[in-house]
Amino acid sequence: MRFGMFIPQGWRLDLVGIDPSQQWDAMVSLARHADGGNVFESIWVYDHFHTVPEPLQEATHEAWTLMSGFAASTSRVRLGQMCTCVGYRNPAYLAKVAATVDIISGGRVEMGIGAGWYEHEWRAYGYGFPQAGERLGMLREGVSIMPDLWTTGTATLAGTYYQVDGAHCAPRPLQGTSSLGSQRSGIPLWVAGGGEKVTLRIAAEYADYTNFLEDADTFSHKSEVLRSHCRDVGRDFDSIVRSGDVNVVIGETEEDVEDRLAFYGDLLRKGGVEQARAERAVSGLRAQPTVGTPEQIIEVLQDLERRGLTYVIAYFAEAAHDRSGIELFERLVAPELR
Repeated sequence: MRFGMFIPQGWRLDLVGIDPSQQWDAMVSLARHADGGNVFESIWVYDHFHTVPEPLQEATHEAWTLMSGFAASTSRVRLGQMCTCVGYRNPAYLAKVAATVDIISGGRVEMGIGAGWYEHEWRAYGYGFPQAGERLGMLREGVSIMPDLWTTGTATLAGTYYQVDGAHCAPRPLQGTSSLGSQRSGIPLWVAGGGEKVTLRIAAEYADYTNFLEDADTFSHKSEVLRSHCRDVGRDFDSIVRSGDVNVVIGETEEDVEDRLAFYGDLLRKGGVEQARAERAVSGLRAQPTVGTPEQIIEVLQDLERRGLTYVIAYFAEAAHDRSGIELFERLVAPELR
């Protein structure tokens, strides 16, 4: 099993209590921790503008700006977003941004892409909020434009949602052939989302990686849906890496786990989340399968690996304030799965 790690950027109120002037230091310190180790092969951020579980006046650092900063501040780990919302940036422009970051990083960018869902920030930033079918149509057109720019250096599309007329991408990314074969090259595409009729069909056509973990049984079911789509489009199912995001709260004892959950609740309340909603958020986190002792988490991940999940991206809510959970995961969990 391969591992990535989310870097706290404020979206989940994980930088509350850290002065804005010190937040970059907190983020890049964690990025360098991952970069200097041998457990996490990638670091990730979310592509959001407003905090959750509700939009508050707390920091949410912009994803692709962070990509550039991490590109210049690390040397080994790969750099991803889970996931870039296709509706927030014209895909030709986004392909150009990603190519530049790929060059800054020495060829380490991953492109996580999805249709988007956070209505509040869509409307707040003037993007409207198209119906799901339209957002998925934007995704399909977007993932057809970007590989063309990365491969040939130019793209043209007279689409329903995007019109691109001879857009240039020079220089192109440093990265080479994707799992789609020699006819495609460039930055690996992660198509995120588990919509069975459309999103997984797009993934079968374009993705190097998917990301659709909810629970173990749902993962197995959606894997079979993806397999069916691959069969329909003539794609090798095994050429697509299936990944999942997990919320990790790890402690040597169950009491330690509860202390970490309580710390997360305190962060939410300090950020301005009202008490009842903070309690619901903590309860929801407590119910996640990768919350527990190292032995419990190993058992969960081993089951998922047997079902075909081979790449896990871990989020540690307290990471900007306390690195001991990450270190415990590195020391006791990862060696049992790598």
